[in-house]
Amino acid sequence: MPWQPLPRIAFAVATFPFAAHEPADLPLELGDELYIIEQGGRNGDWFRGYLVAPPSLLAGLTSVKGQTLEARVFSGIFPRSCVEVREVLGEDEEGDEEDGQVNGDTQSGGIGGAAASMQMGARWPARWACSCANGPGSKIKKKHPQQQQHLTNGNHAALALSVNAPREPDQPKPPAPVPMLKIGDETPTSASEPLVDEIASCLREWHSTNLHELLLSRQYSLLDKMSTLVHGLDLSRRQFLHNVLTTHELGSLREKTVWDLVRGNKEFNGEVVVRDPAQRGRVLTGEDSAVEITKLQSMMSLLDERPQPPANENLTLYHLLIDVKAFVGANTESTTLVFFLASKTPGQAAVALSESYIVEVPPSGALTSLAKAGQMRTLFTNLASADIGDLPSTDTELFLVVKIRSTAQVIAGKPGSRSGLVSRDGSTTKSEKPQSSSGGSKSGRRSLMWGQKSQRSAFSRNAPISSRLNSLSEHEGTDDGQDPPTTADSRGPAASEQKGTVSRIVNRTMGIGALKVNSIMKQEDEVESVMTIWSPSVGFGHEKQEDGWEDVIKDLMESKSGHFEKTRRAERLQIHLKSFENPDADALIKATPTLLSGVARTSKMGFSGAPTKPRSDIYVTIDEAFLPRHALLSRSTGSATPLSSGITGSNLQITLEVRRANGERMEGAIFPSSNSESQSTWESTAAERGDGWNQNLRLAISPADVPGSHIVMMLSDAPNPPFAICYMPLWDQGAFMRDGHHSLLLYRYDDTTNSPKGKGEGRTGYLNLNWNARGKDDVSKDEAVTGPIATLRVQTYLCSTRFSQDKVLLGLLKWKEQPPGDVQELLKRLVFVPEIEVVKLLNDVFDAIFGILVEHTGNDDYEDLIFSALVTVLGIVHDRRFNLGPLVDQYAENKFNYPFATPCLVRSFTRLLAKPSDPDTSRKLRATFKVVRHILKFITHARGQQKAKEAGIGITSTSPGFTRHLRGIFKALDGLMRNNAPILVGSQTLAVQHFHTWLPELTGLLSTEEILHIAIDFMDSCSEVRGKLILYKLVLIINYSRLDLFSQPEQKAALSANTVRWIAPHWGKTAEVTEQWREQVRLCCSILSTQVAGLGPEIPDYIPKIIDSYLALQAPPKPPKTRLSLLFPTTYPFPSKPISGDSQFDEVLIELSAILSAISNRPAGMQLELAEDEMATLLEDTLHVHLSILECEAFPANWLSVHIYHHKSTMKTLEYLAGILLESFLPHPDEAESYNTELWKVFFTVLLKLVGSDALALETFPEQKRRAVWKIAGDVRELGAELLRHTWEAIGWETSLDEKQRYGLTKMGGYQVQYVPVLVGPIVELCLSVHEGLRGVAVEVLQTMIVSEWTLSEDLSVIQTEMIDCLDRLFKSKPLTESILQKLFINELLGLFDSLGQIEDDPLYAGLKELIATIDEFLDLLVAVHSTDVTGEASHMIHRLRLMEFLRDMQKEEIFIRYVHQLAQLQDDARNPTEAGLALRLHADLYDWDPTKILPPLIDPEFPAQSQFDRKEKIYFDIIKHFEDGEAWSSALSAYQELQEQYQNNVYDFPKLARTQRAIATIYETLSKSNKLVPKYFRVVYKGMGFPPSLRDKEFVYEGSPTERTTQFTDRMQEQHASAQIVTSGEVEDVEGQFLQISALSPHRDLEHHVFQRARVPQVVRDYLLSTNPQDFSVTSKRNTSGPVTEHSAEKIIYKTLEPFPTILRRSEIISTDRIHLSPVQTALERIIRKTAEMVVVEKKVSEGEADMAPLLIDALNISVAANSETTVARYRELLPTLIENDEVEEVELSPIENALKVALIDHAVMIKRCLTLLGKLPKASLAGSSLTTEELSQNFESTFAPELASFTFPQAVRDPTPVPSWAISSPVLSDRSLRNSQMLRGLPNSNTNGTLATQATDILDTPGHRTARSRLSFLQRKPVAEDGSERSRSKENRKSFFSGGGVGSIGRGRGRELSEHTEWVTESDLGTTRRSSSEQRPKTSGGKSGKSGKGERGEAGGLSREGSVGSRVGSVRKRLSRLTLGKKTSKASVLVGSVVEEE
Repeated sequence: MPWQPLPRIAFAVATFPFAAHEPADLPLELGDELYIIEQGGRNGDWFRGYLVAPPSLLAGLTSVKGQTLEARVFSGIFPRSCVEVREVLGEDEEGDEEDGQVNGDTQSGGIGGAAASMQMGARWPARWACSCANGPGSKIKKKHPQQQQHLTNGNHAALALSVNAPREPDQPKPPAPVPMLKIGDETPTSASEPLVDEIASCLREWHSTNLHELLLSRQYSLLDKMSTLVHGLDLSRRQFLHNVLTTHELGSLREKTVWDLVRGNKEFNGEVVVRDPAQRGRVLTGEDSAVEITKLQSMMSLLDERPQPPANENLTLYHLLIDVKAFVGANTESTTLVFFLASKTPGQAAVALSESYIVEVPPSGALTSLAKAGQMRTLFTNLASADIGDLPSTDTELFLVVKIRSTAQVIAGKPGSRSGLVSRDGSTTKSEKPQSSSGGSKSGRRSLMWGQKSQRSAFSRNAPISSRLNSLSEHEGTDDGQDPPTTADSRGPAASEQKGTVSRIVNRTMGIGALKVNSIMKQEDEVESVMTIWSPSVGFGHEKQEDGWEDVIKDLMESKSGHFEKTRRAERLQIHLKSFENPDADALIKATPTLLSGVARTSKMGFSGAPTKPRSDIYVTIDEAFLPRHALLSRSTGSATPLSSGITGSNLQITLEVRRANGERMEGAIFPSSNSESQSTWESTAAERGDGWNQNLRLAISPADVPGSHIVMMLSDAPNPPFAICYMPLWDQGAFMRDGHHSLLLYRYDDTTNSPKGKGEGRTGYLNLNWNARGKDDVSKDEAVTGPIATLRVQTYLCSTRFSQDKVLLGLLKWKEQPPGDVQELLKRLVFVPEIEVVKLLNDVFDAIFGILVEHTGNDDYEDLIFSALVTVLGIVHDRRFNLGPLVDQYAENKFNYPFATPCLVRSFTRLLAKPSDPDTSRKLRATFKVVRHILKFITHARGQQKAKEAGIGITSTSPGFTRHLRGIFKALDGLMRNNAPILVGSQTLAVQHFHTWLPELTGLLSTEEILHIAIDFMDSCSEVRGKLILYKLVLIINYSRLDLFSQPEQKAALSANTVRWIAPHWGKTAEVTEQWREQVRLCCSILSTQVAGLGPEIPDYIPKIIDSYLALQAPPKPPKTRLSLLFPTTYPFPSKPISGDSQFDEVLIELSAILSAISNRPAGMQLELAEDEMATLLEDTLHVHLSILECEAFPANWLSVHIYHHKSTMKTLEYLAGILLESFLPHPDEAESYNTELWKVFFTVLLKLVGSDALALETFPEQKRRAVWKIAGDVRELGAELLRHTWEAIGWETSLDEKQRYGLTKMGGYQVQYVPVLVGPIVELCLSVHEGLRGVAVEVLQTMIVSEWTLSEDLSVIQTEMIDCLDRLFKSKPLTESILQKLFINELLGLFDSLGQIEDDPLYAGLKELIATIDEFLDLLVAVHSTDVTGEASHMIHRLRLMEFLRDMQKEEIFIRYVHQLAQLQDDARNPTEAGLALRLHADLYDWDPTKILPPLIDPEFPAQSQFDRKEKIYFDIIKHFEDGEAWSSALSAYQELQEQYQNNVYDFPKLARTQRAIATIYETLSKSNKLVPKYFRVVYKGMGFPPSLRDKEFVYEGSPTERTTQFTDRMQEQHASAQIVTSGEVEDVEGQFLQISALSPHRDLEHHVFQRARVPQVVRDYLLSTNPQDFSVTSKRNTSGPVTEHSAEKIIYKTLEPFPTILRRSEIISTDRIHLSPVQTALERIIRKTAEMVVVEKKVSEGEADMAPLLIDALNISVAANSETTVARYRELLPTLIENDEVEEVELSPIENALKVALIDHAVMIKRCLTLLGKLPKASLAGSSLTTEELSQNFESTFAPELASFTFPQAVRDPTPVPSWAISSPVLSDRSLRNSQMLRGLPNSNTNGTLATQATDILDTPGHRTARSRLSFLQRKPVAEDGSERSRSKENRKSFFSGGGVGSIGRGRGRELSEHTEWVTESDLGTTRRSSSEQRPKTSGGKSGKSGKGERGEAGGLSREGSVGSRVGSVRKRLSRLTLGKKTSKASVLVGSVVEEE
């Protein structure tokens, strides 16, 4: 089928990739976005369209900072089967079909109006038109479900998408559509998983907006973060799409994803869009809760993660899984790893926290993989928050500890043998050296385990000792001889005897390792860790420097030396750790079967919180045997006996059993570890005497057996039989043995003590002996230190829910067995029972308490005691260590059965409340209030049981007495709350804090209605509370609202109605904003946030309160904060979280704005009904508050979601308020004086602020933000435009028929005229909106304003002024948009006045045209200045200058001044200080030197209110500083001279005048010394059509820097015009493109200038005078200098510029070009000057030491002085006319040009003389290259230049050694002769050079050395002339700095300087005066020998001066000239007068 255009553009997405085969094909990738415009091919199988691809990163190279990169667009054809059409774009279905034709302009109807169509090669438009934000006419047309089927790839697609009229093949295809702003770009998944689209949108935005910026600015750390985030988000998106996660995992992933998006947006653009993880991550919109969106926004914008609710640390328990991955050790015996957890509190020794877990390692010494994986893993369970150091109050360190044990064989040899080792052949190696007991034990230990080097050879790495010993073993209990013992605690003694030798295998602790696991417990990740194993070292250890050392090791293992080293027996232990968090270990294992199935559990030794499951474990820790030297063993009879000498104590071992009272051993009661089987007899490891065992055992004994059982321990020195025995009963004085340390007496093991009870005569049995050291039960560890009695130290710990160790508690539990008086005593002492004891036996305790209560019913004393005991027990509920609440509830609901307890409890409670002021009662009352909830629960259950009992015996009537008693409690409580006694504040506070927990417990006793009344009565009784109680009262109201009890509508309504009354006093208007008041307001907001859903009639009561509170809080400044107090708190004190960085916000204002928004938008409406005055005030305040909210005063501006949300809610509020205004505040025209102008003005201000808000300008936003804004607020601007049109028309008055016909307006003028100047600005701002509907309304409003203003005054200047101000403000603060660039509103405004345009010479139309022309021009200028596309700095400056010129013409002084200072700043930043000064001159020129006229202050730039004179003066100071920085001395001088004139003749400010003159003098001095070069100038010609009209075919002179070469300048111009071509000369034929011609120019030298009439003027002065402010520039085009001198000539081209330099732009346009011919005299003069200058350069180089330049200088001199030279300049003397009379040459009167020639020749001769002098000083060697000698040159010179030499020589006078000043300016020393000198000075400027006489003092010539010296000599560093004190002080006085007092004055410092320091030329008379005054008056100085005459004298002076400050010349001058501080002059009057005389 032929190609046919679609009726509407279709938007499609590529669902299948397509590769291009033909040139017209468009390759597709999955997900490509396409706009389809045509359909064709066979059966319509092909589409033609445009692919919108993501932007290329390369575009970022040329993009503007912060601008989103534009998409790339490709066109072509592609198969229909590869794409899926998602939506059809264009008009609504009801729209006309014709509008959809895509033949002419595309009707996408964007915000920009009819968008321009785009041809195939055109650039994609920068701003895409947005069809979804443009108003009612054009919307996105969503597909309907039935359309979906047609639009898929079936046969109907052609019909669905094509039209009947096919396009002719030769017709051009339709233009490209302008893509629309994509807003509804949801994928099908978005409904179920919104985050899929959110992630995609976010990543696209980061890619197009941020990625290129980060790359270009090299922010690689941020790029790294972006990369991590993008990968994470992409993975999350795929997980959402694949949909394989569980519900819980999905929830966690949503939470993580949302916070990842938040993190990225904060990092890259600072604005956070609120997405709610609880609602699948969708963007919260304007329809959601204001409270919720504000809460989330605050957390997301300020915090890094969602604050977790303060977890009840009692509810959660921690568990640690350890998995032993690998163990490598250099040990050949069986090794055992014993793992346990240890806890260390700072300042205390570490203690074991858990049972042990044992891992066996086979004898090979390596464990890398075991088949029985279960043996390698254990789960340490039930650790509390305090154990892992997770509570703020605890600082506990938790360690995983491993002890390494190894088996070894111990042999007892012959009686003399102490110890020995088994060698390989089974023989015993004995110690050769006899040792003492202690030494033997050490040696034995070392020889056994660690060995010396010789002993280590006895070990075999390959043959374990255990296997070697099998041959010796005679023990028959072994099953398999090859197996090592199974555990360290082998069940039976593995001893063997052979030939009198007893051997035994024992375990020893070899080393220990520790790993701190606090951090691991707090994180979810799994951790692999390697543990370092340490063993005691003999010498100095290195533990501190090594990795893996923990100080806790010293607590858990002893070292004789106190030091440890890494053990070689355990090289590597690798473990895998993972922590879990779950309140129940069983549930955890069940929930995590993959990880924890079948895992061994290792319990904590003790309870974490209150026990929920029965447990009865007894833990025994064997510490150490106390066997000091000469220790005595106790005996059953008789005195103690010393230890046997045969006991060395090298291998002390304990054997432990549990026995009953009759001595019978309990089988299987001992568990050495959590994974070992039970044992009946347990053996410890072997320990040296003095070392401890530190082994933990768990005893499992049935509860019935515990009271009569005991443990017995036998101590032996392996392998010998036991030598001592001790025991400990488990039951002591009716209770279990108390926890802690015990010292057990060691009895000698003999026949009397080896059995529990003696058998036979004389055998007593050990049970009849004292078991502990002193027979007390409260022994401590150190009690036995008193004597050398041998003891065994053990610890016990009971972990049981069956036994108690407290006698009071045991007595109470057996209360029935107690005498009657004792029960009361026990109840009183219950308060002293440890809480854990009560907790363990909680149910039994409750049973006992209630049992006693029922037993003693009616006895007040008993009842009160029991009530007190019950409160004590229930008080443990609030102990954070135990999570007791659920257990109490469980008891009350399931086990409590005391029906008659109710009345007793009620009576006791009532009695307490009867006397609340009694101190004792008050204390009890406070304790009671904390637990009333539980007491009420007991009362409720007891009451229920009582009713059931009564019903069982036939009593069915209710008991009114009970209800009355119960109500009595609450009445008494109300009375308590009303009581103002100070002692009750604590009780009242507790009552208010806990009251809400009591109410639910009453449900079983009273109806909901009654409970509600109780709640309301209680709150009413709190009406008088003060201080913090108010806050707790407000929290109570929140808790009321959150109770399920009051969740029904009736109760909610009752609460809402009462809340108004309850909170009214605590917010609203206030005299003073205190911190408490702020907190009250916050809680009031929280209350409303809980009730907002049910509010109705209460809304009008709340709104004034909210408004008043906001206005009261609005004023104070918001200090930066470092913490966020979480919004809408429901508890007090408020929870807060730290935030990263400082941020300015105020939680109260945020909450008030959210609540106002939430309440205002309730369906019930605001319902405001007040008297007119009050209503007007309220409306105005409300509008002010909304304005403040829109201006982001309530919250930070980057809180995007909240900001946009408030736009939508404010719009709804304004619609409601507009109704009130139109109804009540729009008086009839007859009552116009009652019109409330201010109220309506505020209304319009808020409305215009809202619709013109930048936050709604979707068109300028990147994608993610655009989607969010559209979703949150929709098209608020359209609604606002309608409201504006409606209200604006309403305040106009009806127009007459004539006006209607003339202007086409039905309403106009009236009240509208009140707002013409005020609202013009905001309306014009809206006229520039991209939103079509809004712009249309704004233009209509502007039309009415123009007509109204014209009707009133027939002048539109007021409107014009406002429009200019507004546009200026707008461009300053907002980015340029399409509508501004296109100036759409101007045409639209003109269109509205079309009817007027048809009337001839209509004055309004003429005025309007003029207004529009002005605004049009102003807009063009503003766009040019603010546009970012301007190329070249100069163009930018020109635009600024044009704009400033326009503003000056429009008399917009303030704006003009601002632009002036901006321009000055730009120039200053570009390092063009001179141009910055010229810019500021524009500001200064606005003012006169009028000291009386006062100017208003300026804000930008900042100037105070001051007189015109003061302001102009201040600006001049800045100007001068800039000029001096740029060394624009002429400009600086003119400014100073202007100031001088004003100080002298206007304000008569002589101090300032003096300083000004000194500054002028300093400048002249600087000029005389500087060697500053003249700036370079270049002519630039712009050719070609490529240049804009402002440059095309124009010529300019550009100013360069003094040292800039033409090539450098050309490069600079090429940079500015990158595409321009540089051409050298000739005409450019090609008109297309850009061509530049560049040539160098120099300022035109005016040969008639007076400076050429004076000889010996320094070159620098001459250059300065000739090149100051040049306007004419020249270049020599022809020159002829051959032949007779009379025929010499030259031709110059002179270019005249528009303005003299320097200029602000550093360029000026050439306005005329002239050619001039030079006469022979002029040519000669030019040539002489040039030759002189050239030779001066060479001379300078020679003088500076460049010896190779000397021959060149000689040659140049030779050319000049040779008599027969053709090229010598001396020939030009012929051009001077001479008169020969009597053979004497006489001079005739010369013309100025001839005189100039003569002077030039003299200067040339002086220069040659100087050069010859210089050459005479040079060494002969340097002149060797030349054939001429200096003598020959001198002779030639004297003959060739004889006339010139004659003109400046005169008789030599007798020279004085005193230096002669060149200008005899009087110094302070010579001040008495100042008059004469000043007269001499007056003659100097006018002295005629023609009359100068010659002198032989050649040192006065201007040598380069001297000039250099002068240029380098800083005037700040001259030495004072005077040597005596008085003169010095006066000299100092004259040296006061003109600027800052720190420098040296220029006038007065120059006086008295030596000749060598100043200038060269003096007249004869001057010189005579000088010489005379010097010789007579001048004291000698130590300055050098510059007084000598003859050759070379000047050289020394030059050398001296050169030693001065070389580099400080420019700096010091600048410094002095840049500070024209008009401070106070400190010089005394007498000195000042003297100075004036001297300066005349």
